[in-house]
Amino acid sequence: MTTLKQQLQEDLTTAIKSRDELASSTIRLTLSALTAEEKVKGRKTPVLSEDEVLTVIAREAKKRREAAEAFDLAGRTESAAKERAEGELLARYLPKQLGDEELAAIVAEAVAASGATGPQGLGAVMKLVKPKVEGLAEGSRVAAAVKAALQP
Repeated sequence: MTTLKQQLQEDLTTAIKSRDELASSTIRLTLSALTAEEKVKGRKTPVLSEDEVLTVIAREAKKRREAAEAFDLAGRTESAAKERAEGELLARYLPKQLGDEELAAIVAEAVAASGATGPQGLGAVMKLVKPKVEGLAEGSRVAAAVKAALQP
């Protein structure tokens, strides 16, 4: 079975051969981020697990989304479009994200299980929700959904 990192390396080769500048530069930067993560001091093993690779790819995709928003605010639509295209390319390597209804259902279940109410229950609910949605929903979306569910 091919690992995610091997898939990225194969896709980089394909992108270079087909002269796809967007794909080759995006995948190169992502592989570079993976290599940097492997070289972090204090790591027990030099090889990243599939979950760690997914985390790095998700971080890179988030950087692209945030950069696109910043470029939009600055009126630089061409740069924003490039960042969005890079983000979409990276999203292909990530698991499908949860929809709003699915996320709301998980949050509602956690709120009921914890019995938490009001803003002070945020931590307790997040502790239950986070393991269920890890890699399937961005943290800010999860936090917003939990806050909304805890509103009186």
